[in-house]
Amino acid sequence: MTDRRTTLSALTRCYDDLEALITDLGHEEWATPSLCPDWTVQGVVTHLAGVEDLLTGWLPAAADEPPPFQKMGSFVAAVADLSGPELAERTREILARRSEDLAGLTDDDMARPGMTPVGPGTYGRFMNVRVFDFWVHQRDITLPLGRPTDDSGSAAEIALDEVHQSMGYIVGKKIGLPDGMSIRFDLDGGISRQIAVAVEGRAGLVDTLDAPSVTVQADTTTFIMLACGRIDPQAQIDAGRISWTGNDEWGDQAARNLRFTM
Repeated sequence: MTDRRTTLSALTRCYDDLEALITDLGHEEWATPSLCPDWTVQGVVTHLAGVEDLLTGWLPAAADEPPPFQKMGSFVAAVADLSGPELAERTREILARRSEDLAGLTDDDMARPGMTPVGPGTYGRFMNVRVFDFWVHQRDITLPLGRPTDDSGSAAEIALDEVHQSMGYIVGKKIGLPDGMSIRFDLDGGISRQIAVAVEGRAGLVDTLDAPSVTVQADTTTFIMLACGRIDPQAQIDAGRISWTGNDEWGDQAARNLRFTM
């Protein structure tokens, strides 16, 4: 788990990146289908702004208290008729208020127990999930628009952490790597990292693997977006953005079955 300063700095960076992105979007860009199914670019921005709006001023009061997601429907209805530039302005106002919230958080606030989108946790854990959500959704927008992104830094590290900690499940249940085999993912690009999983009765993360059964190479953004089910595995294989060495059957299986969330 990252510390308060790292998490909140990363989330603030996500706010800044989103504001910069939406500042000069043209009419057709707002209406462009995003990588998130059934959402246009405007739909993705509505989602991000809406969640930050409902979180403004809220902290969990009990371990079983969920975030006030019930407010999302009324927010979506309230902004449904806004133009892209009007939504951009509304988003900037929300993020400014939310930034004031973040600046006042203490270590005790981050340690508050509560429900998160991934189950019971702490408010700090929830904020890491928010970083992941922003990072992925920004690329839901930029990839179809052909807009560049900076895929390095603490926000990218936190986004990758969300996938990293699920790799035992992904390898064991989604890829289905057999008992006695192992796999290592060598990631580069914005973030360089090795993720190693061995199957010994069940699949689990291990610190290192010197001689894995299969090694998968990919850039970090391709890896995360495949894990989120946003991009077509075959297209990434054909483009050389993901490849493998070692056991060919299981390398191919791994490249095509990273998706664990949507």
